[in-house]
Amino acid sequence: MLNYVWIMLILVSVLCAIWMGKLEELSEAVFSGAQQAVELVLAMAGAMAAWTGLLKAGEAAGLTKALSRLLRPLIRRLFPDCVPGGKAEQAICMNMTANLFGIGNAATPMGIAAMRALDEEGGGRGVSRSMVRFVVVNTASLQLFPATLGALRAAGGSANPFDILPAVWLVSALSLAVALLACFALEGRHV
Repeated sequence: MLNYVWIMLILVSVLCAIWMGKLEELSEAVFSGAQQAVELVLAMAGAMAAWTGLLKAGEAAGLTKALSRLLRPLIRRLFPDCVPGGKAEQAICMNMTANLFGIGNAATPMGIAAMRALDEEGGGRGVSRSMVRFVVVNTASLQLFPATLGALRAAGGSANPFDILPAVWLVSALSLAVALLACFALEGRHV
């Protein structure tokens, strides 16, 4: 469906450019937009590689286990199906850490690993409360240092890309709180 929307937007743009005699401006905009997209991808790739490398180095240095111990009370309360010290707990911990640092692209593989581990630890019986809660926590994640957003703002020419931190903290904390409240209120009905 989304492909049809994009095709329609492109066709309408081309037809409007032809009708208004601005085909040259359209072609210039297409090429400059493509160049800016490549520059943005390269800037983002560098930032993502740096943060993902830091997370991997932290994992190799035992950061995962230390963070798991630190977050264990919260993880046990939110995800009661987790085996203490198990694969799911560690994957959830690394996913939460990546989300805290605002690098959702690095959090995705860890989130997939956490869901697989939760499924294995649950005996493969299907969707559990912990799985639902994990999706909610992962989707409405708390962000302390939004690295991806900072990299996007820096690539866009922002003089101070992290001047939005108080707003990010407030909005991410509120969204997580509301999402968890809704999850707890609704989970008794369906799961």
